[in-house]
Amino acid sequence: MKPSAETTEAAGWRTLRATVVPGHQVASGNNRNPLFPGGTIRMQVPHFRALGLDLSEFHPGTINISIAPNRYQVLEAAVTLREVQWHPTEPAEDFSFFDVEVTAGEGAPVRGYIYYPHPDTKPTHFQSPDVLELLLPFVSGIEYGAAIKLKVRENQLSVLEPDARELADC
Repeated sequence: MKPSAETTEAAGWRTLRATVVPGHQVASGNNRNPLFPGGTIRMQVPHFRALGLDLSEFHPGTINISIAPNRYQVLEAAVTLREVQWHPTEPAEDFSFFDVEVTAGEGAPVRGYIYYPHPDTKPTHFQSPDVLELLLPFVSGIEYGAAIKLKVRENQLSVLEPDARELADC
């Protein structure tokens, strides 16, 4: 993989095109898993707040987006919370949050976070390497298959494009 050639802006933000894709629906609780009543985000928010990160302005679920064929690499998070014991029976997890700005359709840009449960502490529901989970205020009109514009901080996430050999393998 090589660094992405997407637009780079002077303020340190990189602009990407992404597509809204279905997720596991665990964060929102829409999968009705009794282990996570109301969804994992609702369960986690009070624990995050106690550790200094207030997410109360955000919708209690994530929007999953794909940046395929690109992938991302974590550099330095805006916020990292370690060993968060948010569930009564599941093991503690580490979470990182990355600044993001999203524009859907003709709407105004909305700021939020990329929500990143660390895979090495996350027990289940892993994401594809091209999928990011977004925590945003409620944004109407976002639906599966919708194209969105995503801005990420270059010092927080690196976006990697497939090289010619990887594209040939597809």
